Amino acid sequence: MNKLVTTALFSVLCVATSVVFATPNIQHWKTDNGARVYFVQAAELPLVDVRVVFDAGAARDGDMPGIALMTNGMMSEGAGGWDADNIAERFDSVGAQFSNSSHRDMSVFNLRTLSEKEWMGTAVKTFATILSKPTFPADAFERERKRLLISLEQNKESPESISGEKLFENLYRGHPYASIPEGTEQSVKALKRTDLMAYYRRYMVGNNAIVAIVGAMDRKSAEALAKTIVGELEPGKAAEPLPEVKDRQQAEEVVVDFPSTQSHISIALPGMKRSDPDEFALYVGNHILGGSGLVSILSDEIREKRGLSYSSYSYFAPMRVQGPFIMGLQTRNDQAQEALKVMRQTLSEFINNGPSARQLESAKKNIVGGYALRMDSNKKIIDQVASIGFYGLELDYLDTYIARVQAVSVDQIKDAFMRRVNPENMLTVIVGAQTPAQAAN
Repeated sequence: MNKLVTTALFSVLCVATSVVFATPNIQHWKTDNGARVYFVQAAELPLVDVRVVFDAGAARDGDMPGIALMTNGMMSEGAGGWDADNIAERFDSVGAQFSNSSHRDMSVFNLRTLSEKEWMGTAVKTFATILSKPTFPADAFERERKRLLISLEQNKESPESISGEKLFENLYRGHPYASIPEGTEQSVKALKRTDLMAYYRRYMVGNNAIVAIVGAMDRKSAEALAKTIVGELEPGKAAEPLPEVKDRQQAEEVVVDFPSTQSHISIALPGMKRSDPDEFALYVGNHILGGSGLVSILSDEIREKRGLSYSSYSYFAPMRVQGPFIMGLQTRNDQAQEALKVMRQTLSEFINNGPSARQLESAKKNIVGGYALRMDSNKKIIDQVASIGFYGLELDYLDTYIARVQAVSVDQIKDAFMRRVNPENMLTVIVGAQTPAQAAN
């Protein structure tokens, strides 16, 4: 590793977290092959962050669970004439940072590089080659498959992993969101290298790509950069729209007997998608209910008044289509049923009565007060910009955010929760050792 370059970049990164506070000005255009580009000029630091997002997450797995994750991971195992070591050395030699990840909605590739041409050129060329010329080496494919199978075995020992898997599997039964991103032992063993290559050719294309750029360059340079990064991708076609999620019609309880001292409890139902008309009423309302940590109503009822759990939470996870609304906690096995009862009662009372005016005012101050912290570094800005691009939000989404939070009323929260959160139809997932009384029921 070039120690001098790395030290220089590290010093710059340490400063980067406290520079950008203003709402970013987002510029938008398309490349010739259909990729949508979102650019924010941030000249304060000699850095450029790039994120390329494809609509190629686990929701596109079809009958091959795990293929999105494997394809994403394999793209940096070999590209052009380089193997994984060559790729790592190229990024390392110029102090650049590369990462990739795969989620239910999206496949993500990140690059952070210094903006000086001498170093940026190598980083960008390597990044572009990973995206446009992956070779899917056969030996790396077998190695990554074994690694994923080991990870799947380890997940069986994690109550948290089991809980998350059971929740999505049962909440989205029959929908693409039910697919487990890591796949199953059977599906991973059945994957072929040629399957990954076909998946890459279908989904890693210009018309299915979002490019977010935040950094020290002007619009002309950003246009050239975007062209270099994704210009060699085939235009292809955007992924088909995902089916809407059906409303749940009845309650369901899934219990997994697991040898642990603590039970993991979740109750959930399909919540909202990005750009949902109830987004801000549900978000602000949930902040009061269980989204604000130790000062939330849920924490007060579960932790402060009854000492049933150290922490409890609730959140909406808006996605391409209806992501989940989840309430959860961990508690001693012998307290599981009591904690579940209190969690359900707290939700019902909140839906029926809503928050107080004082609670709403406090929540708005907390959200607005913390808003600047959501954009106080280029990395956080690119999180926001890439999300706006991927989910097709308005370019002024960040500009209007505070005003939309401030506009939420108690009645709007009550109305939104009443229409959207039906406690009678929720899925309950409990993972933990069953007490004799529970096992007898």
